[in-house]
Amino acid sequence: MDFEPYRGELVAYCYRMLGSFHEAEDLVQETMLRAWKARDRYDGTRASVRTWLYRIATNVCLTALEGRARRPLPSGLGAPSADPEAPLTPALDVPWLQPFPDARFDTEVRTDLRLALVAAMQFLPPRQRAVLVLREVLEFSAAEVAEQLGTTAAAVNSTLQRARAALADEGGVDEVTEPDDAGVRAVVQRYLRAFESADVPALVRLLTDEAVLEMPPVPLWYRSSRDYGLFMDRVFRMRGTGWGTRYLTANGQPALAAYAPEPGGRHRLHTLQVLTVTGGRVTRNVVFADPRVFDAFDLPREISSEEFHRPR
Repeated sequence: MDFEPYRGELVAYCYRMLGSFHEAEDLVQETMLRAWKARDRYDGTRASVRTWLYRIATNVCLTALEGRARRPLPSGLGAPSADPEAPLTPALDVPWLQPFPDARFDTEVRTDLRLALVAAMQFLPPRQRAVLVLREVLEFSAAEVAEQLGTTAAAVNSTLQRARAALADEGGVDEVTEPDDAGVRAVVQRYLRAFESADVPALVRLLTDEAVLEMPPVPLWYRSSRDYGLFMDRVFRMRGTGWGTRYLTANGQPALAAYAPEPGGRHRLHTLQVLTVTGGRVTRNVVFADPRVFDAFDLPREISSEEFHRPR
């Protein structure tokens, strides 16, 4: 019995549940181990291998989530800052939401992984989270989900209604344009050029008026093109100009790896930035500085200017 073809989609499922890519990988490994040990008890007349694996993965995730705090983004913890010079003190005790490295998985796996949606889902109780993903994203039937959760189809439908209502209350989960859209690529190209040349006015022109900038593990965040620009001016004053970037995608969204200039012409990895582009403007930038995030994306810590690249 071969479980490997399901690994990628199970990692995406566990990521939606936990908000952590590293934990998702660990939980899928646990799922595979449990499935292998129980393979002789699998009954193909009751469920497909895929449905059976999701039942095991769901139980693994729900157990892992017992007593756990949700994984937030800074915008989920408090009001935005109005001080572009505020101290950049990381909150290392917060289990921050992590991005998902698209390049390691098939395109189909990345459906509905956008950061705002995964962040909003963290507000749901774990069982509501599971029902929402299994029914809405993975399109299992109510009967299949009931089997996976050991409940009834009626209870699943009731839980789904509550999850939908709660998610609607959170807001901020509108559809975003795909990163391979020509208009999005053009916006990202302009953003990367402005960023590399430390051109703050050009960056601001690419933002919506209410653009959000957040920087886990720093709990500080900003909401407005003005404050976004003032903070970026601070960054370039602190770290200099002549930055480099690498284009990639994360959570089915355009992203960039930002490399700060170093003496001798080299550039050192500074942040991974996940952009939300809607209507030809950047509406949100989530900037990650956690080295574990860099590891998940296989990003080199230092590169030369010849190694920069942009979306085509």
